[in-house]
Amino acid sequence: MALEKAFDYRGDITLTLKDKSKIEGYLFDRVTGPSLTTSFVRVLPKDSIQKLKISYADIAALAFTGRDTAAGRSWEAWVGKYWEKKATGEGDLSLQPESLD
Repeated sequence: MALEKAFDYRGDITLTLKDKSKIEGYLFDRVTGPSLTTSFVRVLPKDSIQKLKISYADIAALAFTGRDTAAGRSWEAWVGKYWEKKATGEGDLSLQPESLD
């Protein structure tokens, strides 16, 4: 389901609601209940500090609109880069995380 993928996405998403309004922000929580009306997502809107709770039943569409800050930064990707640097003899083999910027 797209909402499950949106929960794992580390960037902003845009929800289009059935009333045609749009909410852009970071989806940080979801609760799956026995029906669409009892299931909801929680979003931190891009232009507000207010957390919104939105029922699945109110969502008409979902789009991935922001950059995924975690893309390419998995543990497997880091280990692959580490072994590549080690194989080429690169001197800086620190165990420090990469910058997110």
